[in-house]
Amino acid sequence: MSLRGADSLGGKAAVVGIGATEFSKDSGRSELKLAVEAVRAALDDAGLTPADVDGLVTFTMDTSPEITVAQAAGIGELSFFSRIHYGGGAACATVQQAAMAVASGVADVVVCYRAFNERSGRRFGSGVQQREPTAEGTALGWNLPFGLLTPASWVAMAAQRYLHTYNLTPEAFGHVAVTDRRHAARNPAAYFYGKPITLADHAASRWIVEPLRLLDCCQETDGGQAIVVTSAERARDLPRPPAVIVAAAQGAGRAQEQMTSFYRDDLTGLPETRVVARQLWRSSGLSPADIDVGILYDHFTPFVLMQLEEFGFCAPGEAADFVAADALPLNTHGGQLGEAYLHGMNGIAEAVRQIRGSSVNQLSGAARTLVTAGTGVPTSALILGADE
Repeated sequence: MSLRGADSLGGKAAVVGIGATEFSKDSGRSELKLAVEAVRAALDDAGLTPADVDGLVTFTMDTSPEITVAQAAGIGELSFFSRIHYGGGAACATVQQAAMAVASGVADVVVCYRAFNERSGRRFGSGVQQREPTAEGTALGWNLPFGLLTPASWVAMAAQRYLHTYNLTPEAFGHVAVTDRRHAARNPAAYFYGKPITLADHAASRWIVEPLRLLDCCQETDGGQAIVVTSAERARDLPRPPAVIVAAAQGAGRAQEQMTSFYRDDLTGLPETRVVARQLWRSSGLSPADIDVGILYDHFTPFVLMQLEEFGFCAPGEAADFVAADALPLNTHGGQLGEAYLHGMNGIAEAVRQIRGSSVNQLSGAARTLVTAGTGVPTSALILGADE
């Protein structure tokens, strides 16, 4: 059973700095260099120095260890370091870990980072090629021999069932792609800057794994992103308006696997997201009506629709119409389909910009943003808010 009551983390920590490299298809430099560039940019943005940092958090998949990043970035002693598992599901949990460290006094300033050459180096879209023997690898062994070799093929199973259950066509997914690319077209940092698409473009894009088309799938990106977290009290003395961590949660569902949870009773939802949503609303005292902007993890468009339904923004099967109606400003940076695929960390940065009032697609009066992490795997999410 997941946590039954509200937690007490909210309001004790804030994001005070964000920094990124450029987003490209061939960075021309190591993943360590990308990580250090992003960390230094985030500290500059926060008005802090490497000497102020005493904590680092990243993903288990990151190739740049905390002590190596600390040394290369000029950071001294560390009193806290942590890593989160499950790929993109880790994104918001890195900030949750940082906030818990700050709130408990274990660290004063924690930097969360993620850096990879995911286009010019390892490509997640190429599927599982070489792997050390693990329990997770054994689980994948039940699917790989039947042609389910890549994340797109794993998601396609759930996507097909979703369309069947709610009597929809693949056009339902196109609304997410069109929305993301509309915002990316106005974002100079986005790979698809100046390149919006239409539903017709989506429908004309080639099949990857039915019912997923090319424009339903996120990019492959080289780059780095870093986020600086400190106490809400200290944040008020720093140059940028703080984005207060109103609530943060992690979640895994029953019968959870890594994107191959095909033995659940229902494939049309995301139970791991339901766990996270329940805890966020419970701890924050907020509801979907209180959210001004949604930054929803969009590695594949169908799971954006399912997330909206799991968080209660609309009823099951209604998310495509919800997105088409622009009922909630969504992925205002362009998302991972339009800006860059940084395992969701660039989405956290956009949520901070919305709170600061500095997004290129700024929403007037944006005071609360919901950010989610990767779905189909154990996941996480945040609610960020303006300082009151």
